[in-house]
Amino acid sequence: MLLVRTRLQRSPIHGLGVFAAEPIAAGTEVWRFTPGFDLEANPALLERQPGPFREYLLHHGYVDKRLRLFILCCDDARFLNHSDTPNIAPDYTRDRHGVDIALRDIREGEELTVDYRMMEEE
Repeated sequence: MLLVRTRLQRSPIHGLGVFAAEPIAAGTEVWRFTPGFDLEANPALLERQPGPFREYLLHHGYVDKRLRLFILCCDDARFLNHSDTPNIAPDYTRDRHGVDIALRDIREGEELTVDYRMMEEE
């Protein structure tokens, strides 16, 4: 679940993106897996889903390479886009799912980005 104020808008990276609706200080917790709100499931479950639904799940979720579980953020965090130079990243010392932390100060209106390679299977 996103822990900071954000808004969705068109992204120059891809489709929609998540943008800071307020300044975010370096070190701030930006996202945390929230049981009962976010979803985790055995990836084999995806194979049994109808094609369009499976495509939706794989577009908006990911298979966590450490936990070997499918993760689906059930809020706008599913629209976080990839960057090779992200401004947020998971800290796995705080929670088994990782807690996304602001790597630097993020300006209001700036797109929040993460390096997908840090979290998901290829």
